[in-house]
Amino acid sequence: MPDGAQSLSDADRRILRELQKDGRQSNAQLAERVGLSPSQCWQRVRKLEECGVIRGYTARLDHEAIGVPETVLLEIAMERNEGFEVEKVCEKLATFPEVLEVRMTTGDFDIFAKVVVSGTRGYEAFLKERLYRVGGVRQSRSVFSLRCYKNETSMVP
Repeated sequence: MPDGAQSLSDADRRILRELQKDGRQSNAQLAERVGLSPSQCWQRVRKLEECGVIRGYTARLDHEAIGVPETVLLEIAMERNEGFEVEKVCEKLATFPEVLEVRMTTGDFDIFAKVVVSGTRGYEAFLKERLYRVGGVRQSRSVFSLRCYKNETSMVP
């Protein structure tokens, strides 16, 4: 089964695109939309799940509606020569519920994180209660997102 983008069939790609649009549609609806029989479609979806191409299904939440309307883009630079491992800090950040995304990066900063908060006071609390308690952080730079024009979790080549 797929071990890379080159090994995905056209049918697999159609399935993935449709599931990105609506992951809750029935197998019968999906099969009709991608031009396969329901049994063929079901088998392909199961194989895509088993081999890890489809990692799971989730609901997209309206952060404003649940009380965390602000998104902060955070860059973190780590101390050097103090034995702090960037990977361990990334793993620690990933445990915080308000952190939606953590990436190890290149450039002036070692880590990028996307955080949702309830405004500037919520971000201040995040800094004091979470980030500043993580060892090895030398510097951070924060940017509040004003508006999001696209927010996808993945793409099908």
